[in-house]
Amino acid sequence: MNQTIDTTAKPLNLALLGYGSAARVFHAPLIAGVPGLRLACIVSSRPEAVHQDWPQVPVVATPAQAFADASLDAVVIATPNDSHFELARAALQAGKHVVVDKPCTVTLAQTEQLLALARQQGRVLTVFQNRRFDSNFLALQQVLDGCQLGRVVQVDSHFDRYRPVVPVRWREQDQPGSGLWMDLGPHLVDQALVLFGQPEAINVELACVRDGAKVNDWFHAVLRYGSARGGLRVILHTSTLVAEPGPRWAVHGTQGSFTCFGLDPQEDALKVGARPQWSELGAWGAPQQPGEVLHMASLAGVAQPVSVRSAAPSPAGNYLAFYANLRDHLRGQGELLVTPAQVHAVMQWLELGAQSAQQRRWLSPPAA
Repeated sequence: MNQTIDTTAKPLNLALLGYGSAARVFHAPLIAGVPGLRLACIVSSRPEAVHQDWPQVPVVATPAQAFADASLDAVVIATPNDSHFELARAALQAGKHVVVDKPCTVTLAQTEQLLALARQQGRVLTVFQNRRFDSNFLALQQVLDGCQLGRVVQVDSHFDRYRPVVPVRWREQDQPGSGLWMDLGPHLVDQALVLFGQPEAINVELACVRDGAKVNDWFHAVLRYGSARGGLRVILHTSTLVAEPGPRWAVHGTQGSFTCFGLDPQEDALKVGARPQWSELGAWGAPQQPGEVLHMASLAGVAQPVSVRSAAPSPAGNYLAFYANLRDHLRGQGELLVTPAQVHAVMQWLELGAQSAQQRRWLSPPAA
């Protein structure tokens, strides 16, 4: 990613569709914090809520008004999941680049249609995968890149919370695209694919564990890798009823293990109103708890390997980097972070996972 900001370049104008929690907590402050991007308008039926946070940003009532604005370069869609397809299609047809909050759509067929349309229009279609910039994910990447664990045989990726009361919001209603598998599943699947590539099969269980839950609020997914990965299993697990969470990551290999606890602090900071700035990256996104590497070292003259504990790398997280990458790519200065192939792959595994849970069996993608 280009770290040098061209202050003479014309800012790219972005429209933000929707002003629910995803737009308010993540997209608006992140767009505003990246030099070279301008939050040009917000589409919302609640202008008073927008102007309370962003008094200088124009509010328009309908997406069509934003799509008709020739000065807009890109559209960010942060609306309920079942509206993503129609809005993204209309934006692409209007000649706009499109960022969709995860998941891209609610079916693989819809995502494939959008990707084909984006290619036809010569426009970018990408998905907001900010969790690639969680501090713990970046730390694990460094550990794996350094081959500190040997051949990895098991990965446990847990994203657990304690939220016993079912909130009144669309994500908790029985409608297309709702439920935890389509909420946090896109992040955990994407992280697994970035780290380890494409698995050969998936097995998923979905459950409702809270009183009054209408859609899945617990999932357990296992990605099975083939002989090229030595039979690796990647376990993705999320629950809304974990009062005392275990490790966020527990990764085990032939030469040691990596563990870290706690969620990245950026989300909580954004929820209480933080507005990160690219110029202040040193103070933003620092990990709450550094991870640990347990390395099993074989020493001369010692029959059993000796355990050596050391602090894992502790890079700061940086959700701003997603939008900085978008800016650079649209200016022709770098490769797109979340590529069309990756958008397709995540949606394919999400759909296979839902089918696996329904059919109660392992499923693999069709042969190419």
